[in-house]
Amino acid sequence: MMDSFDTLIPQLGIVTDIRTDTPDVKTFRVECVGGGKPFEHIPGQCAFLSVPGVGEALFSITSSPTLKEYMEFSIKRCGHVTNFLHSMDVGQMITIRGPYGNGFPVDTEFVGKDLLFIAGGIGLAPLHSVINYCRANREKYGKIDVVYGSRSKEDLVDINEIMNEWVPEEGMNVHLTIDREQPDWDGHVGFVPNYVKELGLSTDKICIICGPPIMIKFTLAGLKEVGFKEEQVYTTLELRMKCGVGKCGRCNVGDKFVCKDGPVFRFDRLDSMPSEY
Repeated sequence: MMDSFDTLIPQLGIVTDIRTDTPDVKTFRVECVGGGKPFEHIPGQCAFLSVPGVGEALFSITSSPTLKEYMEFSIKRCGHVTNFLHSMDVGQMITIRGPYGNGFPVDTEFVGKDLLFIAGGIGLAPLHSVINYCRANREKYGKIDVVYGSRSKEDLVDINEIMNEWVPEEGMNVHLTIDREQPDWDGHVGFVPNYVKELGLSTDKICIICGPPIMIKFTLAGLKEVGFKEEQVYTTLELRMKCGVGKCGRCNVGDKFVCKDGPVFRFDRLDSMPSEY
């Protein structure tokens, strides 16, 4: 793993593949100019992507650390830098630096446990790396459940991978839902927090949540209602990260810096933090 100084030094990268996941989400594959990925990371960590003259932004690394040839980033179009990224073509040069933040405890607290991943919309992106890491090291974990919802069928990120790889996998159950009925959708319809309660899953699991703040709030309340404890539940606050190294002070919440103490937090460790997170 690179030291704290190395993470500040941008490396030149090349975008070798771009795929359209939803009307406003694309996944970008990034390699070093000479091949291979820029650095190693832990599931849940982030990196800065930069286009000189345009800007720089922080994104979750959505590919698993088990992939050695490249990194991937699933990016929603929502601002100046992301608009430019969405207009790029394969072969474009960018710079990349990282990794930043603490990852999920995949090699400690998660080992030997059944895992429940709950995602809403683009919230699947930060969990994608974790899920595929656990799939690649399947013998270390118990049963894996994934509950994933979005506004519509077209807004489900990575749906081809989900249907072709995750759904058929032994020991893995995928539960999809969309907010409102569609003529070409015969799956579950409803919001993620309610669906989690409807499924009646056992509470002897580690749960990992990522999505819009309102989804996280009601999902956590629903999990507690059916018997989960806060020390079983993890989330990531990577959207609050700014400089990534605890220098600018703009990501502090209470007495914590999201970039240095997170972005991954266990919910019982968020109790002492103000509600504005």
